[in-house]
Amino acid sequence: MSEGIKLQIVSGMSGSGKTIALHTLEDMGYYCIDNLPISLLISMADHLIGNPEAIFNKTAVSIDARSQSSQLSTLPEMVENIRQRGLDCKMLFLDTKADTLIKRFSETRRKHPLTNEQRSLPEAIRYERELLSPVIEAADLRLDTTYTNLHELRDLVRHRIGGDEGRVSILFESFGFKHGLPRDVDFVFDARCLPNPYWQEELRVYNGMEAPVADYLSAHQEVTGMLSDMIDFLARWIPAFEADGRSYLTIAVGCTGGQHRSVFLVERLAKHFSEAGLDVMSRHRELS
Repeated sequence: MSEGIKLQIVSGMSGSGKTIALHTLEDMGYYCIDNLPISLLISMADHLIGNPEAIFNKTAVSIDARSQSSQLSTLPEMVENIRQRGLDCKMLFLDTKADTLIKRFSETRRKHPLTNEQRSLPEAIRYERELLSPVIEAADLRLDTTYTNLHELRDLVRHRIGGDEGRVSILFESFGFKHGLPRDVDFVFDARCLPNPYWQEELRVYNGMEAPVADYLSAHQEVTGMLSDMIDFLARWIPAFEADGRSYLTIAVGCTGGQHRSVFLVERLAKHFSEAGLDVMSRHRELS
């Protein structure tokens, strides 16, 4: 009876983009419910099973820290219960670094839902993360929105949740080590040992997607050798993750600043595996 019904749970830190994600899912044909009390989640799942109308085939609900902490701790168990009832239930968690959240709330002059006369904004953010820790651990997909704008987040949600059914969705992401490691990635490759276009003064103004840098890197055997090794490694192990039922895979490539080498390699990897028929998306954190 519940065959084909999808239930997508959206959670995350306040200010991380939950509303944008929910609106994007609505545009993708999901029936969306904002801030559903956790105590109603099982009842809603039973309603979906008992009412297999087309409007409910794809349903998305958002759940946040305004729910009681005792209920949040039971969410992973509830999700497993729903899956055992035959629903395709997945959970997305949107995360953002604390300093970025503080900046967003300050710029928009919005009030954090957990602030009060005794709890400052930084304290509220720490408290919220503590409350949501069971949700973070249980999420099928975690997206770091620290460096994403509105349009990039929409694209990420569309691709990661709306990808080909039954295929693993792969995100190739470039980054700069000097800006910190990306969070929630499955593999990290380090390209800092490769020739650096930054030291060629005429190349500094370009990035790894542009022809001058791409030509420079393609001419070095070390670069093409690393790219070939990465392709061989991923070609061997991506099918294993797919066979294990994984829906999402994030592969990050880093160089010093995230402008040249890592961008070039991510573009080449994305092109190769896209042409091989995989569901692929590329993202360049520092270029954003």
